[in-house]
Amino acid sequence: MKKSLSVSLLASVLSLVTASAMSADATAWPAKTVQVIVPAGAGGDTDFNARTMAKYFEKLTGKSMVITNMGGGGGTIATSHVKNAAPDGSVMLFGHTGQLIVNEVAGLADYGFAAFDVACIAGVDKGTVFVSGKKSGIKSIADLVAKAKAQPGTVIYGTELGGYSHLQGLIFQNLAGVKLKIVDTGSASEKVTSLLGGRIDLGAITFGAVKDYATTGDMGIVAQFNGERNPLLGNIPTFKEQGVNFIMEKPYIIAFPKGTDAAIVGKMADLMKQITEQPAYAKDLEQGFKQPVTYYGTKEAIALLQATRTDFMQYKDLLRQKK
Repeated sequence: MKKSLSVSLLASVLSLVTASAMSADATAWPAKTVQVIVPAGAGGDTDFNARTMAKYFEKLTGKSMVITNMGGGGGTIATSHVKNAAPDGSVMLFGHTGQLIVNEVAGLADYGFAAFDVACIAGVDKGTVFVSGKKSGIKSIADLVAKAKAQPGTVIYGTELGGYSHLQGLIFQNLAGVKLKIVDTGSASEKVTSLLGGRIDLGAITFGAVKDYATTGDMGIVAQFNGERNPLLGNIPTFKEQGVNFIMEKPYIIAFPKGTDAAIVGKMADLMKQITEQPAYAKDLEQGFKQPVTYYGTKEAIALLQATRTDFMQYKDLLRQKK
């Protein structure tokens, strides 16, 4: 009996020592370079946010981050890579709700954000706008709704079928009580080309990609998707101001493979909070993508993502039809 008790006691002590050592290792994170997987190409808004974060992460920790752009499959290649990576803090994902919620809703992935350990929401895209082509004659939501109701299914909305902007179009249709003709035009740059050529009437595109065309009158910026106006975009009204209660801001999410030590996840969340408190960081976001600083800690981030997923799931069947 004594021998059994001694063995049991020794096992308990070893377990405590091991747990203490693991915790110490976690709080010492990062001990080496961290690979950040971005489910998008270089130069876009997600890539910009990841690289800006990495610059300040290095200043705070003295350790570097390597940004790896991993496009393809609507982001599923990148998310699968991180999902299957070792949960040791060496690899993390920097994505957004398109890859971690919309892909699940659209059936492109059989998992969502719950398959990862979410650290925080590092920022929120407040620069996406509803844009109209010059030939469409649409200058406001009132114009759009009137035209769409007078001729249902004739106003052409360009998107990437099954993707984030497709869902934006579906939600707008539902809230405005109209029917658009939703067509696949491809990437943001292809949408711009189609708008300029008059092949589509509408698109949801980042403000920075279209502001020059709006200045020349070749495009009209109809509305911004934010709950309140992003003043960095200038005098662009929200959907809500124009009678359609449509808010669809896009959070950028930092997540680790499931099973990553909670101390590492928490430390990354704390570091990101410190980064957002740097005045120079705020200036970089403003100059880069007209983006104000936004941050949600772990609990708040998960709650927001859960609510967003519930909302988006209402459109599952429509999004999976892809037409």
